[in-house]
Amino acid sequence: MIKKQLFGTINNQDVFIYTLDNGNGLKAEILSYGGIIKSLAYNGIDVVLGRDTLNDYLNNEGYFGALIGRNANRIEGAAFSLNGKNYTLAKNDGNNNLHGGNKGFDSKIWDCEELDMQEPQLTLHLISPDGEEGFPGTAEIQVTYTLTQENSLKIHYEAACDQDTVLNLTNHTYFNLNGHESGSVENHSMQINASFYTPNTPECFPNGEILSVEGTAFDLRAPKKLKNGFESKHPQIMLFDGYDHNFVLDGCGYRLAAIAIGDKTGICMETYTDQPGVQLYTGNGINAATTCKQGCKYAPHHAFCLETQVFPNALKFAHFPSSICPAGIKYDTCTEYKFSLCPR
Repeated sequence: MIKKQLFGTINNQDVFIYTLDNGNGLKAEILSYGGIIKSLAYNGIDVVLGRDTLNDYLNNEGYFGALIGRNANRIEGAAFSLNGKNYTLAKNDGNNNLHGGNKGFDSKIWDCEELDMQEPQLTLHLISPDGEEGFPGTAEIQVTYTLTQENSLKIHYEAACDQDTVLNLTNHTYFNLNGHESGSVENHSMQINASFYTPNTPECFPNGEILSVEGTAFDLRAPKKLKNGFESKHPQIMLFDGYDHNFVLDGCGYRLAAIAIGDKTGICMETYTDQPGVQLYTGNGINAATTCKQGCKYAPHHAFCLETQVFPNALKFAHFPSSICPAGIKYDTCTEYKFSLCPR
């Protein structure tokens, strides 16, 4: 089932909220503004952080629930070279470019097409013109959200561009499997199927190294409580007051990347993707002074993000998977968050 309602207006443009319900325990609210996942309820428990009104989302600090593009994460120095030409981007994160710039895909009003069926789908369309935020080429973007009968939220990203360009799309939803209002995720269990990770510079982008997780706080190949990482003395954890790192996923193709379990609800979320990396971010920078959804005041470590991606800062390192989408070649990637209950 899909229901469409007016959520507000921006410069005389209507913004809609779409409610998707698979009739099997999973329900989502998605905005045409930013493709934002406003809520995601499994068995009646809303497991994502969010805001209440469109006006709140116009200053969506932390990118709660939003689609991210053209490029997820940071580009060092807000500049890159491609095919012998230099491109300058917005410096919206210190000296660097973050999540597509000043007006990325997270703040666009997308055209939406709903498909009301047993597995409800919402397809979002956007055209990003040549030169937007400094990126080359006109890109046609399509993102499809599907609620499956297996209680998955599947996100299918598709795109094409008329010039070689940077393209690295993700979603920035903050999860708390005990419920969005339940506080710290320190006792959540987290497993990430990654034998390596990419350490960061102090500006929070990879420095080019690819290091083994063995014997470190980044070894999440078996389930561990997040607080074990928070309490570690690992310099990378201490630098960012938690995780904000890219994990190099084992294997290739569509595969299980991560498993998280809420300690109070027993809600289990499996993450599947065909991408080479995933950013584990534990909400270290959440602004505790801001009132959010249903009057909640979230704080650092009240959620985690699993942002599937090509490695951040990939443009700077030839040994990283490429974030370049060649002209005329279809960009096509899928990520899935699957929910179930685990015995407690």
